Amino acid sequence: MEKVPELVFVMSGKRKSGKDYVASLMCNRIGKHLCSSVQLSGPLKKQYAEDHNLNFEKLMDSSEYKEKFRIDMIKWGEDKRTEDPGFFCRLATSKNNLKKIWIITDARRKTDVEYFKENYNGRTFKVRVCAKESIRESRGFTFTPGVDDAESECGLDEGVKWDYLICNNGDQDQLDKDIGCLLTLVQEKLCDVT
Repeated sequence: MEKVPELVFVMSGKRKSGKDYVASLMCNRIGKHLCSSVQLSGPLKKQYAEDHNLNFEKLMDSSEYKEKFRIDMIKWGEDKRTEDPGFFCRLATSKNNLKKIWIITDARRKTDVEYFKENYNGRTFKVRVCAKESIRESRGFTFTPGVDDAESECGLDEGVKWDYLICNNGDQDQLDKDIGCLLTLVQEKLCDVT
């Protein structure tokens, strides 16, 4: 039986903007009993690791190991998406432990956003996590040609009307305020949120 969420937050943002950090804060504040953090890149990296005999755990962290394979992994993922645009979205959300609220932490393409809007219409909210380039650099970002100018990083820079913007430039008060808007939405939609 397919799990159907009551709310889906589809997050996007540049590398080192803090998407995972924001998702973690949201899950903690909403309550882990209600919220699942879902990475679309997880199933992609797992399959890529299996197909190429690589260490999956190292591909999931922010190590140099992942960076060595990033360009080839992007191309491989693009080829899979060309065959079936919803493949990784379906794979990521097929877990049995998903809860009432899904936070998709790493939407990168319009097809990702479209998949959730089409399949969970009226329950999906698009969230863009923003951070200044100088802040991203302080978190370890370095522009990499073939990565940071590819669709996997730029595909959602234009042409998407975001429902919410989260400013993650190191100002905790601003971040709390922005996340607070999402928590208000959760409280409005779900009466049993604590």
